[in-house]
Amino acid sequence: MPSPSSPLAGEQETHQQGFTLIEMLIAVAIIGIVAGIAYPSYTRYVERSLRTDAHAGLLQAASELERCYSRQYSYAGCAITTTSPDGNYTISVAAGGANDGGFMLTATTSQADGCSDDIRFNARGERTPVVCW
Repeated sequence: MPSPSSPLAGEQETHQQGFTLIEMLIAVAIIGIVAGIAYPSYTRYVERSLRTDAHAGLLQAASELERCYSRQYSYAGCAITTTSPDGNYTISVAAGGANDGGFMLTATTSQADGCSDDIRFNARGERTPVVCW
């Protein structure tokens, strides 16, 4: 009696080669679901990393202004670094008034950083817009 796994006389043994259409569709669907979840998370991560560069640039410029103020007793004529550490933002300073403590620093970029407005920091330590800090 032949074993159940051996082919009968006259029959050829067939081996499956490759993938079926259903297997391929399932694999593509799984990849699509994973990509749909991962891409937005990656985009938010990149935006946060860009904003971190702005934060570092603003705090560095504020530190330079405070050092200058301690020598000259004025923010006027103080030089600051005009780019963020990674070069993604341009840092500018505006003379401030009584409301902001003496200066207003602004970080501006042309890249998508997830903020609808420029990131600002003033002499009182106020950070705007709050959602971008």
